[in-house]
Amino acid sequence: MLVNVNHTVAQTGTDARTTEFLKQFRSDYNKSQVDRKFENMHSYYATNKKAITAGESKHGIVVDEHFISTILKENRIGLNPDRKVKVYLPPGYNKSNKVYPVIYYFHSIGNSPDKLFEDNKLTQVLERAFDNHLINEFIFVAADYTSPTIGSLFENSHVSGRWLDFTVNELVPFIDNKFRTLRHRDSRALAGDFIGGRGALKLAMTHAELFSVVYALHPVATGLGYMPWMDLQVDWKKIQQAKTFEEIGTDFRSRFFVAVSQAFLPNLNRPPFYCDFFKEENNGEFKPNLNNINTAKTGFHLEETLNESAANLRTMRGIAFDWGRFDANPDHVYANQAFSKKLRDQGIEHEAEEYNGDPFSKNWIEQGRVYTRMLPFFARHLVFEEQK
Repeated sequence: MLVNVNHTVAQTGTDARTTEFLKQFRSDYNKSQVDRKFENMHSYYATNKKAITAGESKHGIVVDEHFISTILKENRIGLNPDRKVKVYLPPGYNKSNKVYPVIYYFHSIGNSPDKLFEDNKLTQVLERAFDNHLINEFIFVAADYTSPTIGSLFENSHVSGRWLDFTVNELVPFIDNKFRTLRHRDSRALAGDFIGGRGALKLAMTHAELFSVVYALHPVATGLGYMPWMDLQVDWKKIQQAKTFEEIGTDFRSRFFVAVSQAFLPNLNRPPFYCDFFKEENNGEFKPNLNNINTAKTGFHLEETLNESAANLRTMRGIAFDWGRFDANPDHVYANQAFSKKLRDQGIEHEAEEYNGDPFSKNWIEQGRVYTRMLPFFARHLVFEEQK
């Protein structure tokens, strides 16, 4: 019976419900027993008040925000400039005036902020890390990088959207103005998976003045891989006969490389896709356009611009990425291995790890890559307190 009494105190203290409980209690036990248990109740609450209060606030909240992007209004693919943003605020946020570091997370194509949070695995991983003192509390931001085609490739394109500018010039100021953040590069981190991992690394390469730590989960497009672009099996004839993106069909590779062309070979004078292509028609045959291939590769593959970004990357407090050995596309594995070698040749300190398994099921599980690798890395390199 004493356990139930203590439970009541833990939830309410000595409020009206507790008094009512004691009245009922007296009907069954004599006064001396009641007085003894009443004393136990007060003793329990006094002793455990701090722990009880802490237990009540162990969960953070997810806030749904949105704003109208001026930058993304400039596009030719029908982007909606009203962009959603999901913001996770840690357990202590609403109980203090503290300011927090921010981790910006970039989802991959086929994903969205809603999907990231829908099964609660993400918040469970973060809060278990807080509870176990794996990392201090931070704000977690996941903006919407979806599009009517396949989603952002994290580039600046007059056709498919200036996504890097959107992130730097609109998203970060929006978060800083709306929430209590540490407004310094040392307290801002970048993270993402697959194409979102590419985005995280690209922003580190181009905007080290705003961000100081990056962790990319199985990034793609770090380099060429095994397959030459000239040999890609893409139905260029069907693509160039199509009048809408839907007419391209369901073949992912065709849809993907049209999006790559819109991002890195924009041509505002060439509807309906407003871009040039790797292969162009010549006397009824589709032949490689070497200039277009090289231009697109230079824009899309991170290794192609590593030399010009090396100085930025050397200022980062921490750089890390990982990849699963058994990706069905071995180009991704090879490219990440090569990217790590090129970083080393540039004298850029970083952590790179190839792990045993596929890259699709290892991130947001109980002992997954986020919990065992990404969050401890941020704990070591992010600044969590105001700098004086």
